[in-house]
Amino acid sequence: MNNNTPKMKCLIIDDEPLARFHLKELADQIDFLSVEGTCATALEADTIVKEKEIDLLFLDINMPYLTGLEFLEQLENPPLCILTTAYSEYALEGYRLQVVDYLLKPIAFNRFYQAANKAQQQFIVSEKLKKNSPYDDPFLYVRQSDSFIKVSWVDILYIESMQNYTKLHFKDKSLVIHQTMKAIEESLPSEHFFRIHKSFLINIIHIDMISGGRLFINKTELPISRTRKEELLNQVVYKKLISK
Repeated sequence: MNNNTPKMKCLIIDDEPLARFHLKELADQIDFLSVEGTCATALEADTIVKEKEIDLLFLDINMPYLTGLEFLEQLENPPLCILTTAYSEYALEGYRLQVVDYLLKPIAFNRFYQAANKAQQQFIVSEKLKKNSPYDDPFLYVRQSDSFIKVSWVDILYIESMQNYTKLHFKDKSLVIHQTMKAIEESLPSEHFFRIHKSFLINIIHIDMISGGRLFINKTELPISRTRKEELLNQVVYKKLISK
């Protein structure tokens, strides 16, 4: 492990005590994993994920009250996740939710280690993105399935929120990624990106016109929420207004 890369804080969620014990035993063998806790239900895990900074979930699917998939779907900014289950039919659902890997019980150490390594690779990429100042480098990487696509934030026209996904709009294409608006907003320079609405984050470089409660970028009309309009005018427009 690279010494500059912090350990991944992980949480084990499984309603079977023996499964929790086995997963913790496996995780304890890997130097870049730090087990922050084990939970018997998704409800219990929900509290820990909101209180602690968890980097990786080992998540069982079949649990009472709230299944692993239901739990993952309702998280606003989910950590990396490795699904653990005895049932192979959930693989497609896991793929839709962009999980790192899908482990079928009983889990052998070599398979567990392979999944943990995959999670660490993704973790290293996201840590680098956090540390890189956007001013030093205009490029970011966005994940799509098993690929990492390099994009320049300068070319992003606006970003649209779609629940657990976001859509990056460019002049000639758009990219849908499994990331929350909040997480993307935090990784972009606030001097250039402005939230005009709960569903839209715009790159102020590309504004063509503001009229009433609407804003136009590349012939696309976007709504401005009433609470954000005054701030948009004060922070962006009035500072560069020629005829007052």
